[in-house]
Amino acid sequence: MSTENEGTPVPADPAAPSAPPVPPTTDEPAGETPSRAASEPARPAPQTSPSGDEPTAVQAPVPAAAPAPPHQPPAPPAPAPAGGWPPPPPAWGAPHPSAHPAPPAPRKRTGGLVAAVLVASLVAGGIGGGIGYWAAERGDNGFSSTTVSSGQAPASFKREPGTVAAVAAKALPSVVTIQAKSGGQEGEGGTGTGFVYDQEGHIVTNNHVVASAADGGTLSVTFSDGKTYDAEVVGRAEGYDVAVIKLKDAPKGLTPLPLGDSDKVAVGDSTIAIGAPFGLSNTVTTGIVSAKNRPVASGDGSGGSNSYMSALQTDASINPGNSGGPLLDASGAVIGINSAIQSTSGGFGQSQAGSIGLGFAIPVNQAKNVAQQLIKTGKPVYPVIGATVNMNEKGQGATIAGQGSGGTPSVTPNGPAAKAGLKAGDVITGFGDHPIDSGPTLISEIWTHKPGDSVKITYERDGKTATATVVLGERTGDS
Repeated sequence: MSTENEGTPVPADPAAPSAPPVPPTTDEPAGETPSRAASEPARPAPQTSPSGDEPTAVQAPVPAAAPAPPHQPPAPPAPAPAGGWPPPPPAWGAPHPSAHPAPPAPRKRTGGLVAAVLVASLVAGGIGGGIGYWAAERGDNGFSSTTVSSGQAPASFKREPGTVAAVAAKALPSVVTIQAKSGGQEGEGGTGTGFVYDQEGHIVTNNHVVASAADGGTLSVTFSDGKTYDAEVVGRAEGYDVAVIKLKDAPKGLTPLPLGDSDKVAVGDSTIAIGAPFGLSNTVTTGIVSAKNRPVASGDGSGGSNSYMSALQTDASINPGNSGGPLLDASGAVIGINSAIQSTSGGFGQSQAGSIGLGFAIPVNQAKNVAQQLIKTGKPVYPVIGATVNMNEKGQGATIAGQGSGGTPSVTPNGPAAKAGLKAGDVITGFGDHPIDSGPTLISEIWTHKPGDSVKITYERDGKTATATVVLGERTGDS
């Protein structure tokens, strides 16, 4: 599982391709049968010459009118087709018909009308390209376009509340891009994301976003309007992968993002992620909650300073740089902190792969408890059961090890597990309402609770299943 840590150069914005022009359309006179020319493919645009000159349209020459013989009366008009309709189509390049044509003769036979319409349709289909070009060239003589340009859109147009655009517009001013640099000579660091937690200037983010600047480094925070402020670390929780920083000179009028209830989130709910993937600030992506209570170790799963979470899984695009940013619901409330992505490398945290639709967020209910503790004391507090479990086995449950680190007892004497009757070798298969398949899964579930909570545990001993109730203890700090 990758924790998408940062430091990726920002690629240049690609040039947007120009939009092809939209040909004008003509209005059909009332009462006429629609021409099939509208369904014909568009006539290819004329090719430009190698010199780059403007293309020249080739038109058929207009035949000259033959003069009438002298001393002869004008020829009588040609008889109209049966039924008097339709008039013959205009010849290529011919002048417009009279603006005030004579009224058509009365209809005489229905059959003749049907035949005439069919013939007219076939002719229109055959000359669709020519008529389309003819109309376009002469649109100022009786033909008008029905195309509406963007400049004609109503000035009062607004996005409806609840749309992605409306939610993003409201949330973006409260989302920041974080630049972290270490205090070393090389100045290592990276880019991450955070969001405004309160009006005092506290910003919530991931621990791995600011860890490089925690000891003598520098932090800067940039808002969506481009304004940048210096910041400092208030507290970090490595196990939860949560950190709180504070603006050194917080501006007035900060708007904290509203916090939702991650316990009430349902699979299929819409999600909106905001962050700075690969340094591209103020990026908005959307998706759904694709799973809940997903046990995730953001390191390699071997223990130590790894981070564990019972995560919200989302298919909203999350990439390196999104870390620490908010995962919002459809109302704009924070339901999680984007923290990790699944990598295609086959390992956890082994590469900076891009999004494959498997992103993980720390549930906001857990993050809120951690943030409040960090603001209050600067140190995290973890709930514990007082037992060392095997972190490498998976599939059968979380096995209580034979002994703890350094030869200490695997079950702390007089600790929560000891008081509940658990012993070395017991395999914990359930914690509360959630099945347990490994040590990391057990830790992820324990850390969704608070010290002092009473939780039912299901375990196996000598092939038999038993239950017990554990009252969680506490541990302060990461060491």
